[in-house]
Amino acid sequence: MRRVRYYEYGGPEVLRVEETDVPSPGPGQLLLRTEAIGVTLPVVRKIREGGLPLPAGVGGEVAGEIVAVGPDVTGFAVGERVTGLCFGDGYAEYALLDTAMASPVPSGASAVDAVALVRCGLVALGAYEAARPAEGESVLVTAAAGGSGHLAVQLARARGAGRVVAAVGSTAKAAFVRSLGADEVVTYEDESWGEPVDIVLDAVGGELLSPAIAALAPGGRLVAYSSGGGTIEAYDLLVGAKAAIGFQMALIARGRPQLMEQWRQELWALFEAGKVRPRVHAELPLEDAAKAHEIIEARANEGKVILRPM
Repeated sequence: MRRVRYYEYGGPEVLRVEETDVPSPGPGQLLLRTEAIGVTLPVVRKIREGGLPLPAGVGGEVAGEIVAVGPDVTGFAVGERVTGLCFGDGYAEYALLDTAMASPVPSGASAVDAVALVRCGLVALGAYEAARPAEGESVLVTAAAGGSGHLAVQLARARGAGRVVAAVGSTAKAAFVRSLGADEVVTYEDESWGEPVDIVLDAVGGELLSPAIAALAPGGRLVAYSSGGGTIEAYDLLVGAKAAIGFQMALIARGRPQLMEQWRQELWALFEAGKVRPRVHAELPLEDAAKAHEIIEARANEGKVILRPM
């Protein structure tokens, strides 16, 4: 089978496509024939910043058909279609998926739908829930054209937000985020991000934290769910009685799996009702993994970037 690995840290250029044997599932694992693979900014950053022993496989969101199950696996069967987060060789024609991270793909939904909706949707919905939103509150979403951001815009609208503001890096993305339901669009370079909002969902971090805090109304809440780092001045929170909240999906997955399943079911219900629709910026063959990472690093995507092991 083909898989993508890297033997040094760096940018998209370090990714290598190689041939290897199809793995066998161990206890608690499923072997998938992958149909769609999601590319995410945290994975792209991890390869550039390092931290894992080398050589390393590229983890990612995967969806496909179960072709084998490991010992003692229950609740899943060969032939079923599932999606989930793979921590090993996810950029591959066949991938091992822990059952704890797997969930069924409903009939009528494609593998691309599943990869674009579930993981990014769980992050977006979880971040929104972390803000404890009230009906009619206003919401600003940074990286609003990204994989999670474009779903956060739709979720805020579907959940009853009174005003939804999309913050993007370029006016070229304005039409796209308006098509998702955003009432207003601002760019990161704008001197003001408009009328203050009750909630900011931030997927960027870094230098954007200061204007994001400034965009909050008194008593507003910022939820940071990016891997971009950054610093918030305590005084900026104090003067407006504002709050900064960190959100990490991994903590929910490990500690509150029932809540994660509840969110997953809500996402599929909203999808089936047509209220939340994942958008795909590009579908690329597995051999073009480096090109997919270039798109993500350049923040050029409008929606999800997908690899297809064709």
